Amino acid sequence: MAVHGLCRALARRGHEVTVFTTNVDGDSESDVPLDREVMLDGVRVRYFAAAMRRLYISPAMRAALRSIASFDVVHNHSVFLWPTHAAARAATKAKVPYVISPRGMLVRDLIRRRSRFVKSAWIRLIERRNFANASGIHFTSARELDDARAIGIAIPHAFVVPNGIDLLPRPPVPREERTIVYLGRINWKKGLDRLIDALPRDAKLIIAGNDEENLTPSLRERAAGRDVEFRGPLYDDAKWELLARAGAFVLPSLSENFGNVVIEAMLMETPVIVSPEVGVAEDVAAARAGIVTRDFAEAISAILRAPGDYGRNGRALVEAKFTWPAVAEQMEEAYRCSIASRPSS
Repeated sequence: MAVHGLCRALARRGHEVTVFTTNVDGDSESDVPLDREVMLDGVRVRYFAAAMRRLYISPAMRAALRSIASFDVVHNHSVFLWPTHAAARAATKAKVPYVISPRGMLVRDLIRRRSRFVKSAWIRLIERRNFANASGIHFTSARELDDARAIGIAIPHAFVVPNGIDLLPRPPVPREERTIVYLGRINWKKGLDRLIDALPRDAKLIIAGNDEENLTPSLRERAAGRDVEFRGPLYDDAKWELLARAGAFVLPSLSENFGNVVIEAMLMETPVIVSPEVGVAEDVAAARAGIVTRDFAEAISAILRAPGDYGRNGRALVEAKFTWPAVAEQMEEAYRCSIASRPSS
């Protein structure tokens, strides 16, 4: 979503934007054409079949990357995957500047918990070289940059540009002041156990999101005796209405490079409560759009007692800083710097 939002905004600013990706869609494959470009919101998209799904290795994409010399700049989104490594190699060979966005994947605790030895080896053998040759390393928050630095990898030409959002009006639904909402993946790093334990007895918690790790049964057990409802994944109007109805939105993550759902909640004029580990936490605190804390019980009680101007402040923050046109303008300037650094021969 973040990548397409950025590409669409750049296209609207008059740039020719092309996306190379695979047709891998979770455990299945997207029903997309593999023999031609597809236009999506002014963006040219090329889909390629993946021969090895685990790393998204695609011989057809490798062949298409021979055209990389025709581009002014390349933007690689993610690390630890073959397509971005292949694009970095092709760009280096063609002397085309490229930017890397790790997208929250360079966090020491996450690496230790999932495929530690494989990812550590990948960083030593592949990502160090990719980073060294990059004209810029993009982070969505200062928090994400700090997490990456803690790994010990050299990060040349680092810059911070946040994710963006499309401005939408708040739907005309009543505010349910005693309802607390969490929206996002049901994942161990989201800290939902802490949120359940912090829920006041006179408040209701709605947890909405997909559960790929089958954590819901243990969370239900933990929530026994409390008013906790599991809604499953919500999209489009249902998502916006849930965020607009909430008395407060809580993201108690142990690690979060940015926190797109936080700006979605603020767009709906809903007070937010986030842990300090959430990338957008500094913006929330500076704008007085909510509470940054690890004491979720006290924060929830405080907002339920007196929500004050948190909601209005959050909406104003989003409109001032996180719209896609504003974000695209910042990224455009980063690309200009990358192009200026292109080798002369």
